[in-house]
Amino acid sequence: MSARPPLRAAAAGIIIASLAVLVLAADQFAKHLAITFLPPEQAVPVIGDALVLYLIRNPGAAFSLGEGVTWVFTIALAGVAGAISVIARRVHSRAWAVILGLLLGGVLGNLTDRLLREPGFPVGHVVDFISTPWMMPAIYNVADIFIVTMMIGVALLVLIGLRFDGTRERKPAPGDAPADDSTPIGTGEDRDSLFPTAAPEVGAPTVTPEPGEPRRD
Repeated sequence: MSARPPLRAAAAGIIIASLAVLVLAADQFAKHLAITFLPPEQAVPVIGDALVLYLIRNPGAAFSLGEGVTWVFTIALAGVAGAISVIARRVHSRAWAVILGLLLGGVLGNLTDRLLREPGFPVGHVVDFISTPWMMPAIYNVADIFIVTMMIGVALLVLIGLRFDGTRERKPAPGDAPADDSTPIGTGEDRDSLFPTAAPEVGAPTVTPEPGEPRRD
């Protein structure tokens, strides 16, 4: 079975943009439902203590870090979104297109909160409402789920050596010749017949003098 051809840049861009829009829409819709139906800062058990809905507005990052510098997170999210948009032009891999698209959607979900929600631009508070105490003490949202899982996906693609263009880095197998094809001095086709190796510990072979020729050491 032949390998699939790499994606064209335009096709990769469409995949990334489409997935980003879907994740952004899902995140904002879920936040709208949370704001509409959940009481603020009151636990609503869904599956016992395994899944609890708890609506808060978070001015900081995970675990409420950096609450006084909300604008820093806005700049960071905008920077990540811009970086993904630039990288998207180089992507010809389906796996990279999917992961970057989902990651971009998660970033845009929280960036939208920073830009449009109270108390105002660009220090809006992110709407968090999902709590899984058995897994972590933080309260998060749909965008956070995609950000975390897709960052893990990025790490996996890097580990397996998959490039943006769809090719893989080839790791040399044991016994493979070195990439440098240069021939060590004294071991090539033009080596001196009197010095067949370049190893310094191997001395010059003894030369038997011709009859009548003085011996040289």
